[in-house]
Amino acid sequence: MFESLSDRLSGIFDKLTGRGALSENDVNEALREIRRALIEADVALPVVRSFTDKVRNRAVGAEVVKSVTPGQMVVKIVHDQLIEMLGAESQGVDLNAAAPVAIMMVGLQGSGKTTTTAKIARRLTQRDKRRVLMASLDTRRPAAQEQLKVLGEQNAVDSLPIIEGQGPVEIAKRAMTAAKLGGYDVVLLDTAGRIHIDEPLMAEMAEVKAAADPHEIILVADALTGQDAVNLAKNFDERVGITGIALTRMDGDGRGGAALSMQAVTGKPVKLIGTGEKSDALEDFHPKRIADRILGMGDIVSLVEKAAEAIDAEKAAEMARKMQKGHFDLNDLAEQLKQMEKLGGMSGMMGMLPGVGKMKKQIEASNIDDKMFKRQVAIIQSMTKLEKRKPELLKASRKKRIAAGAGVDVSEVNKLLKMHRQMADMMKKMGKGKGMLGKMMGGLTGGMGGMPNVDPKQLEEMAKSGQLPGGMELPKGLPGGRAGGMPPGMPGLPGLGGPKMPGGLGGLPGMGKGKKK
Repeated sequence: MFESLSDRLSGIFDKLTGRGALSENDVNEALREIRRALIEADVALPVVRSFTDKVRNRAVGAEVVKSVTPGQMVVKIVHDQLIEMLGAESQGVDLNAAAPVAIMMVGLQGSGKTTTTAKIARRLTQRDKRRVLMASLDTRRPAAQEQLKVLGEQNAVDSLPIIEGQGPVEIAKRAMTAAKLGGYDVVLLDTAGRIHIDEPLMAEMAEVKAAADPHEIILVADALTGQDAVNLAKNFDERVGITGIALTRMDGDGRGGAALSMQAVTGKPVKLIGTGEKSDALEDFHPKRIADRILGMGDIVSLVEKAAEAIDAEKAAEMARKMQKGHFDLNDLAEQLKQMEKLGGMSGMMGMLPGVGKMKKQIEASNIDDKMFKRQVAIIQSMTKLEKRKPELLKASRKKRIAAGAGVDVSEVNKLLKMHRQMADMMKKMGKGKGMLGKMMGGLTGGMGGMPNVDPKQLEEMAKSGQLPGGMELPKGLPGGRAGGMPPGMPGLPGLGGPKMPGGLGGLPGMGKGKKK
């Protein structure tokens, strides 16, 4: 998401921040480049004009000229304007109304309405502990109602029983009645779409709206349609009156211009973004965090929130106790690898760290292979219970058997064991409370179980000041990120010796030097 835009902007800012003083011509030249980058990223032209005008007005003023680091000041101004363009504050789905709260999902056919409806229902059920009822009002598309029913079963969410021959308005009324009688908190109405906007579709939407009186009307738009998604939002808003937008397929668009233009053109907030096919691949749209990611400043807050959702608090607390005693066997390593996979693999995590965007080329050259996690877990699963507890038993014949069981070479088994040894040594040091990671664990062991309760706002402040929970400072040393980045040796991470970093990132799971088999 926003990859090419991010690359272009970081190149422009590198030129600016490398200079001691900036003239008006320098700023104008940079703004021309920024304007071109935004247009290429498919941002609407009126939005680009307004954006560059606002940046110019502030950037050629006294606050930049008198600033100690003029280049950094321009970066800050662009950052602030990006946040303003994206919508300043994050706005989630509003449930502040008398139950059952009706949420109406609208959009064109093929934009991902039904899937997004199920994703929202799953999220409200699991994260917000609400009782949710889904109802499909799509009587036109074959098996549309059946699809929602199946998605409901997969995600343990109730769906309205299907009655053949009923029209959309009747189904909406029946859903609201069923929700009142059944004590549901939220009703999600998945309406029908068309290939393009037409009068019958708008009339149908208006009737459903009158019958169900929805508290939220969320437009589901496909980010890949670019500026067409913006026009779609304007049309739906004029006819039906939408309250927010959910953008799907944000993982597939390298440009992301639709997301940048939506709020500015329609005045309606982007509330949610779909980042993949799976039912949990849905994120709140946080303008500030998106701006941070675009400008290569990382997104520590989202990473920690993601970790809080993915990490099992009890297992984490158990692991912390083991670490304090200096125990770390292959069962623990397998658990760690599974957690890493849940967080989106190594490349997913590193993309959210401040300053790492600048090292994209070295990271790509180091051949990070996230499938490696699965392979390494498979190797551990091919061992006996005793071997997992006592890796020192693994001599040549046993290694051969394990490699055959996991379908890998013996060299892969040796790599895994070497990585385990390095991590086990590190755990012993951490147990004694030495070094950076010992400090971090000191902050987390008292309540690794409490990690999900970290306040994102507090965390954002910490990230700004260059700190993480437990008083652990973010390592300073990479250019670009406000909180610094990864120093040339990242102490503590297995196998990351200082000089190795650019070429091979050796030692971390999935960071082999050559091509993977």
